[in-house]
Amino acid sequence: MRTIIETERLRLRPFVEADAEAYVPLVTDPDVVRYAGGPGPDTLEGVREILRTAPLADYARYGYGRFACEWKASGELIGFSGLKFLPEFGETELGYRFLTRYWGQGLATEAGLASLQFAKNTLGLARVISVIHPDNHASKRVVQKLGFRLETHREYPPLPGVQVEIWAGDLR
Repeated sequence: MRTIIETERLRLRPFVEADAEAYVPLVTDPDVVRYAGGPGPDTLEGVREILRTAPLADYARYGYGRFACEWKASGELIGFSGLKFLPEFGETELGYRFLTRYWGQGLATEAGLASLQFAKNTLGLARVISVIHPDNHASKRVVQKLGFRLETHREYPPLPGVQVEIWAGDLR
């Protein structure tokens, strides 16, 4: 995947293994991962493995995956947003995660809108879902702003014992 998308404040680009150090807080900060199934590895090699087996593998397998989100003003990697094919649902999901100091600024909505335009205009998708922990009210507000509607509740292996909410967005 070679796509780079620019929004007003963000540059969305494919991840590379060199992003591992900046990615660590996105998998270890308890506030950031609270609704994502808990903390991931805290070693650089462990984080590189996440990058290899998630976004980099998704780019090769599906032609798309989560975008690294850079703050345009500084070039700092501050989170991720974008699409991921979820085989367990047979659908593409919109997801996002940002460093806490960037919360409350509308960045998830800004990046989400750009990702949905990419989904529709480049990938030709007619529908995207978002899997949200029922206690994650901030994420629910983001998808509502993006036009998603609550569709159902379902078990989701990364969050055992939780009936996650499945929100759906019609891109037609």
